[in-house]
Amino acid sequence: MFELRLMCPEDRVETLSDALDALDALSVSVEDADAQTDAEQALFGEPGMPPPKDGWQRSRVLALFQEREQAQATLELLQAQDFFVGCEVLGIQHVPEQDWVRLTQSQFAPVDITPDFWIVPTWHEPPAAARVVIRLDPGLAFGTGTHPTTRMCLRWIARHGGSVELARVLDYGCGSGILAIGAAKFGATDIDAVDIDSAAVDSTRLNAQANHVHLRAGLPEVASGLYQTVLANILATPLKVLAPLLRSRVAAGGSLVLAGILERQADELKAAYAPYCALEISDTEDGWILMTARC
Repeated sequence: MFELRLMCPEDRVETLSDALDALDALSVSVEDADAQTDAEQALFGEPGMPPPKDGWQRSRVLALFQEREQAQATLELLQAQDFFVGCEVLGIQHVPEQDWVRLTQSQFAPVDITPDFWIVPTWHEPPAAARVVIRLDPGLAFGTGTHPTTRMCLRWIARHGGSVELARVLDYGCGSGILAIGAAKFGATDIDAVDIDSAAVDSTRLNAQANHVHLRAGLPEVASGLYQTVLANILATPLKVLAPLLRSRVAAGGSLVLAGILERQADELKAAYAPYCALEISDTEDGWILMTARC
């Protein structure tokens, strides 16, 4: 494999990426050329919303080709185009063959949620201290236990294990199903896990089977009636839109548990839910917050 490395300004990223794709690059990726420096720029986006920018002020564009000759021919074609003016050639590098499966696995170690509650990939043995274990491998759906939002939701579940609050649970936007599975591990027996993405629904069903727990997984219409706990680990914008729907699913005295929220978005969420319930911050980690309400 050979990697063609280019530098381009922000306004050329999309055009250059499209051209590389049309020229049969195996993959095209874009990086901030100023990453890990004082000039680094953070770009945040949310599902269903347009990207904030196509790239960074100084974007490094990397394109992978099977043969060096392909990379060189592509470079020569690009250099002849008007849109390449202002772009810079960083070179063509050989990419050594690797055991990508082993490399990927090495990046996912067991994750501790509490001292005795762990998320463990199938290629690892559970730690000796683990009393409650969710077996979960990284896949297409969000939720492996490594992200702060998932960890905070799971900590909340662990704190309420065995209580009436886990009698009937809805995991709205279930992704991999990790929160629903966590609820089952801590005593919930009536669990609905829903998502608008059919791949997430399939992932949830497979992960539930692998963990020997029972739940109902499906599209949002699977949710019915009232729940003692409604969990939604999505992002701030859809959480605000879903405020009346999510609140309507919480039984009297039940809990609404929301994540995917940055600390700076707390007031927005409080305002959006004010007509229905009083949200409060109940946990924080790495700039993210968990917001909950008793309804």
